[in-house]
Amino acid sequence: MKLRSSLILLLASLIFVSCSTSPQKKRMVLAIPVYGQSLALGEEAIRITDFDTFGTQTNHMVVTENLDENFGYYSDTHFKQWMKKMLNDHDRAFELSVYGMAEVVAKHLKEQGYGDSLLISTFPGGQGATGIADMSKGTKAYKKFIEEIEVSYQKAKDKGWDFVVPAFCWMQGEDDIVWKKSGNYKKDLKQFQTDLNRDIKAITKQRADVVCITYQTNCLTLSKEFNENNFSGRETEIPQAQLELINEDDLFIPSGPTYPYSFVGERVHIDGISQKRLGYLAGLSVIRLLDSKPAKGLYPIGFSISGDTVLVRFNVPTPPLVLDTIAVKYAANHGFSVIDSTNTNILKKVFLKDNVLKLYCKKSPSGAKTRYAVNGIKDKSGPKYGPRGNLRDSQGELLSTTIANKVYPLHNWSYQFDVLVK
Repeated sequence: MKLRSSLILLLASLIFVSCSTSPQKKRMVLAIPVYGQSLALGEEAIRITDFDTFGTQTNHMVVTENLDENFGYYSDTHFKQWMKKMLNDHDRAFELSVYGMAEVVAKHLKEQGYGDSLLISTFPGGQGATGIADMSKGTKAYKKFIEEIEVSYQKAKDKGWDFVVPAFCWMQGEDDIVWKKSGNYKKDLKQFQTDLNRDIKAITKQRADVVCITYQTNCLTLSKEFNENNFSGRETEIPQAQLELINEDDLFIPSGPTYPYSFVGERVHIDGISQKRLGYLAGLSVIRLLDSKPAKGLYPIGFSISGDTVLVRFNVPTPPLVLDTIAVKYAANHGFSVIDSTNTNILKKVFLKDNVLKLYCKKSPSGAKTRYAVNGIKDKSGPKYGPRGNLRDSQGELLSTTIANKVYPLHNWSYQFDVLVK
């Protein structure tokens, strides 16, 4: 991948410069912003990050698009954003996933010896309650986002620093699930990544492609038409598209699905702690990307039929697979279903062995759709009553984090999926 060689060369050049006797220390800015609708902007997420101590905690490696530490002044126009900064208005300074992401990346880079030579620029962009078509290239939100990347780049160049955008975080899709605004979400999201990649490279002149670190939206039950047994249920198209891009395209890598996390009022927006937890997973994805070891997450890689049984094989980042009913409340058949063309769930029971899940059905599942996390109570989201499943890996046995004095394992949870098995 182009990204690998370009970043390695840049990092190597920093080691050389930092060892030289030049009085002007060479630095590089890694810009990793987040873009999307309300979840990207942290709507309703009570802030966990303390802006007064954030700089010290991250060795002053994390900065805004202005290359300063004045976080939390986002608004939909440059003027309003500037006014909020002048007035020190933090009224809507919510928790953002990229704060957690930047913490993880800064800690890793410091441990690797880059503490004095690297900065991580991160900031939000996008527009709440908006479909992908209305925040793509040419829209007001897109233009503002590109302009802020350009501002950040120019400030870095004025200081004589290198500047590269290795990735951006994507958090959008709820609007398109509920209102079906996108006719082909997979095509639209790929086009967005292509446009953003081209426009950023035109600014920075970097050779490395800009990777999309995407979450997966799981708010199926917010659609009034949703029925988990509908064979042609259209609500799964958006999360399925996000999963397929992760699986098929090297320029898409995962952070994770949202269903394991707590939602404000169990509806649309994940809360502050959940933003932080998801951000830590995005941070691990950034680290693996920079180390040229990008991961693809937990998702199905193969389906086969044996009699009345569907066999599902998984890509498992950290074995073994676990059916966890503590972190996520038990869902019928652990969140799996097999829906035939008569809108009937023919699944009887689920059996897990190693990396293979066996779905025993009442009749042949040929021509049926195998699903995971396609369920839930109307208008609910999250691990108790929303669309959910109980399948995860064991990464959290090795990696965890403490937020507000509580330890949270950093497991990879299976992505929601809806696949026709012939």
